[in-house]
Amino acid sequence: MKTAAILLAGLVQIALTVSPAFAKQADPSIAQRKDNQQERIANGIQNGQLTAGEAERLETREAALNKEQSNMRAADNGHLTAANRATLNRQQNRLSDRISDDKHNERTTHYGDNEVGQHRENQQNRIAQGLRSGQLTAGETARLERQQQSINREDASMRAANDGRLTAGDKAVESAAE
Repeated sequence: MKTAAILLAGLVQIALTVSPAFAKQADPSIAQRKDNQQERIANGIQNGQLTAGEAERLETREAALNKEQSNMRAADNGHLTAANRATLNRQQNRLSDRISDDKHNERTTHYGDNEVGQHRENQQNRIAQGLRSGQLTAGETARLERQQQSINREDASMRAANDGRLTAGDKAVESAAE
């Protein structure tokens, strides 16, 4: 009987030690999910799966989610309640679904094999790297993507006016804008 009690106590101790480790793997923390989602967005920007507009919308949502989390913490002395965590988890799930939808839709970014295209691709790679390294916040990334989206629209209108080509003056305008 004494051996069974010791064995049972040992199993309970193992279960209590191992369970939190498995729980953390199954339900990553809010910060880890945020990092994972930022990495997915950065990958989508860098490989062209996300357009500037899609990236801007995702980063705007991420910035809003960060602000809401900050407000929740401020309301509860720096802590998140269980209800707050559940709310943030639902919102992160929706953002995760949106990232997946945007990365796998038919819209992609192709800048072309020319000087202007290479410059724009380099710009997107720098944005992705800043996002990945944490040097850019979600809000800063959204602002940069908004600017890139504006440049893309301007490029499209200049090409439409010139039978699909950019004139030397158009290229100069784009280089100055970037």
